[in-house]
Amino acid sequence: MSGGRVREALLYEARGGGVRCLTCERRCLVPEGGVGYCSTRRNMAGRLHTLVYGDISSASANPIEKKPFFHFHPGSTALTVGTWSCNFDCPWCQNHDISKSPGKIGTGRYLSPERLADLVAEWGCQGTSISFNEPTLLLEYSLDVFRLARERGYYNTYVTNGYMTPRALQLLVDSGLDAMNVDIKGGPATVREFCGADVEHVWRNVARAKGRGLWVEVTTLVIPRVNDSEAELSEIARRIQRELGDETPWHVTGYYPAYRFGGRTGAPSTPVSTLEAARDLGLSEGLKYVYVGNVPGHPYENTYCPACRHLLIERRGFGVPRYRLGADNRCPDCGQKVPVVGPAACGTAGGGVG
Repeated sequence: MSGGRVREALLYEARGGGVRCLTCERRCLVPEGGVGYCSTRRNMAGRLHTLVYGDISSASANPIEKKPFFHFHPGSTALTVGTWSCNFDCPWCQNHDISKSPGKIGTGRYLSPERLADLVAEWGCQGTSISFNEPTLLLEYSLDVFRLARERGYYNTYVTNGYMTPRALQLLVDSGLDAMNVDIKGGPATVREFCGADVEHVWRNVARAKGRGLWVEVTTLVIPRVNDSEAELSEIARRIQRELGDETPWHVTGYYPAYRFGGRTGAPSTPVSTLEAARDLGLSEGLKYVYVGNVPGHPYENTYCPACRHLLIERRGFGVPRYRLGADNRCPDCGQKVPVVGPAACGTAGGGVG
């Protein structure tokens, strides 16, 4: 593993005959020579080491809407990178080729934080995003990337399952993380059964992130027979409204069979009608911005004024052909304030195009 991929981890403590990792809420007790649940951290002579610092499985310039972020620097582009493996075991994983491939650790392209920061400008991006697999596994690398990016005037984002420890979250905030899209995969029973995790840790982290000034959007991959009941979706919407606020965007996105849910072994693709019903549930629970995802061209990808219902931001694919908010982020028709972080890099502010 060349190129500096193996480095001492930041968050761990000696415990019994091993070391306890304090990066995510699995808090693995790792024996000498062993690795934790995600396989990205190894106990080497009583010191925990990350094996994936700068070990990049994928890198691309992505529209921020692809994350998805719909109220954060609309129309901008984020240089997006990820590594290997995950700390969840979702059987429907849509990125299983990298998140379920711990055997590939050490085989990615090494990309230093300095080179990544250079690429942001070279590729015409306005910020960074750690994504593709669970970004918390790249904690040490993320901190160095975010510091450099912030110094150069770029924004920083995470697309995450939200299972980091409070200390890890605080380090990310302190180093320059600006926004998180957090995947709420279902209610407590669903997340425990299918992901082997406690969703209360996720809710705790999204509330703390919001409280520390990060922009937060929430995504739920709606899976038939798993988390698509009215009761489960309504409870997620209620908690977003109650704990994060009614202006927090909620993305209810369509699932397609993949990984261990591929073929006839799992659920069928999510009907569009189910996603539309989920959006209606979110609005009925008081949320102002609920979006249907993974259905290209659907009108519920657009942002409408919560007061007068007029179209404000039109989305087509991952593009933003029309943007009607002015510099003050108010609806030009009724004056309603709409939460948008950062300047828009799309359309024509105040008038729109198309």
